[in-house]
Amino acid sequence: MAMMNRSGPEAAGLNLPAYSPEQQLPLTGQQITIGRRRHSTGESPDIDLARPPEDPGVSHQHAVLVQQPDGGWAVVDQDSTNGTTINGAEEPIQPYVPVPLQDGDRVHVGAWTTITVRRG
Repeated sequence: MAMMNRSGPEAAGLNLPAYSPEQQLPLTGQQITIGRRRHSTGESPDIDLARPPEDPGVSHQHAVLVQQPDGGWAVVDQDSTNGTTINGAEEPIQPYVPVPLQDGDRVHVGAWTTITVRRG
């Protein structure tokens, strides 16, 4: 909800979904993109937050989860409009700077979306 606090008066008009089903996605490959599909081009991120309930605070290219040499993961904000926070922090992470993640860390993107990182 840190993004909601930073967004100003227009955030008051957002209707938060009553329920959003948990989704699980294995962390495979070198990177996983997070964002919203571009209907004009059909470009779709690996984690597509354009599906109902669509989170309007998520940029089309919001963030990327990047595998680290030690097998862990880091998150990189792609200079998104509303920023990316970790574990409920008030301040968003710096764009284009990888932030290492630990098991159980919560990555907050958009108005209400939280991605929890779990190992194995």
